[in-house]
Amino acid sequence: MIEPTGWQGALLLPPVLGTFALGAAALDSALAARAAGSDTRAALTIPLRAAASLLVQQRRRTLAADTLLWRGAGIALLAAASLASLATPLGRWAVSDLSVGVVWFNAMEIVAWAAVWLAGWGANSAFGLVGGYRFLAQGLAYELPHMFVLTTAAIGAGSLRVADIVAAQQNLWFVVWMPFAFVVFLATVLAMAFSGPFAHPTGNDIAGGAAAELSGVDRLIFLTGRWVLLTSGAAMSVALFLGGGLGPLLPGWLWSAVKTAAVLATLVWAGRRLPTIRMERFEELSWIVLLPLTLAQALVVATVVI
Repeated sequence: MIEPTGWQGALLLPPVLGTFALGAAALDSALAARAAGSDTRAALTIPLRAAASLLVQQRRRTLAADTLLWRGAGIALLAAASLASLATPLGRWAVSDLSVGVVWFNAMEIVAWAAVWLAGWGANSAFGLVGGYRFLAQGLAYELPHMFVLTTAAIGAGSLRVADIVAAQQNLWFVVWMPFAFVVFLATVLAMAFSGPFAHPTGNDIAGGAAAELSGVDRLIFLTGRWVLLTSGAAMSVALFLGGGLGPLLPGWLWSAVKTAAVLATLVWAGRRLPTIRMERFEELSWIVLLPLTLAQALVVATVVI
């Protein structure tokens, strides 16, 4: 049974997500340093040093930029990434036990999708605009398989409430009999957070794309939103497929935290190890392979449940 924490939990949600996001960013820096043959221990502090540098960096702006859209996009991305975890339980606690928690999670992803595009559009920059439209194209590729994977977990539990999905895994985690859905969910979370092989919207070939013209606090907020979005996706994967806080000996909140950290570390590692996928190849893979297979997985689950 999930206990809503109300405003107390809402106050704790940002620092909890921020801690996981900082850990993920530190791990990513360490992996990058290891690949380059540099000191990994020193690399662990790179995110903190970069954040401190951005805090004191002067903001710049482009000619005829839409300042409201441009600077508001980063705030919208961070807010949507944080609110996506509103119904995600940490053990037996959640900020809000929404009856449509799965729908809420997906809705916040769409807001984040729009925010990245607005960041590229509002800067009035060629590179930013290309990056924004790249993310729109990427969203068209991953969103349908992602939605069907969310639907598959909901079908398995017979509910859109995240707490009910966790409770339905009391005897058997969904990852055991929905393995393909779990793998696709993790892949689409990487795409949703435009990370690793799906980093086209902020790619080096377009000078940073949607984030090309961001600087100072604006850039810090945008990049933080990106890591928090990855963290929210990892936390939701635990609730949907890995039994949430279910587990022996340890308290539920600790199980949720350990599982989330493990999934987040896996995503960061995969983001560094997997090769970049060309946009048109990803579109083909998603629509021709992933979409039919996720539909088949949903059909199998529906048949078993019925």
